[in-house]
Amino acid sequence: MTKLIVICGATATGKSSLALSLAQRLNTVILSADSRQVYREFDIGTAKPTVAEKKLVPHYLIDICEPTEIITLVDYQQQAQTLIASLGISPLLLAGGTGLYIRAIVEGMKIPRVAPQPELRSQLESLGQSQLYQMLKQVDAIAAQKIHANDLVRTLRALEVYYTTGIPISEQQGISPPNYPILQICLDAEPEYLDVRIGQRTQQMIADGLVTEVEYLCQKYGIDLPLLNTLGYQEIKQYLADEISLKEATKLIALHTRQFAKRQRTWFRQSPNLEYFDMNNSDLLESVWQRINQFV
Repeated sequence: MTKLIVICGATATGKSSLALSLAQRLNTVILSADSRQVYREFDIGTAKPTVAEKKLVPHYLIDICEPTEIITLVDYQQQAQTLIASLGISPLLLAGGTGLYIRAIVEGMKIPRVAPQPELRSQLESLGQSQLYQMLKQVDAIAAQKIHANDLVRTLRALEVYYTTGIPISEQQGISPPNYPILQICLDAEPEYLDVRIGQRTQQMIADGLVTEVEYLCQKYGIDLPLLNTLGYQEIKQYLADEISLKEATKLIALHTRQFAKRQRTWFRQSPNLEYFDMNNSDLLESVWQRINQFV
């Protein structure tokens, strides 16, 4: 039977390097759980594995989508589940910081397959959140109980699913956990230490050519490409537009990354069945390796 080992945690906690070391010891492959690494050509700013690292260990679920396309959570889930079932390798490593991707796999989330409906969303959004929430209570009272009255994003999604399928989103959701064993390892550190790591990582991305990457992507796809408004790319785009200096852009990337890492840590703390390891532990690899040996 397949066994799955999850390596998760906030950005800059060293998930990728730990997963790489473990995969070599286990003679296995790595499935990525990163919502931006799925897109081709977005490399430095998403901290994708290098060519050399991919030669050491096969990586999957990276570069599977064009930047102009949209990959939904259910698209990712289905591709990941297919790989887990078909690769014939055990254990497999699932590594990344996108908590929703990880949860979709380890909990077997049931996800309504409804693509974004821009025109419908625009019409709904014009009504205002207060009226939208009242509409949701009428068509899906169960979903309304789980969604905060001020949560426009989730309210819109619930209404979008209902008006597209005619079935309340609450009836289309749930979980169906996989039948294979899963070990979830979460890397963490004190915020002060993580802040230093984020600063170093940001500087390294600039040194590796992030500005050139963003300049190329802007020229190829246009400055309005949604992915260019994400962390690391938006700030450099501001620099290229002469709105801020490179020094200011670098500081903003580090600041926004720290804020993002804080949200990730909050997400993972609310996730069940995680086993925590201190990324600052000099014996981290051996500690995790010992736990994995018990698991496999």
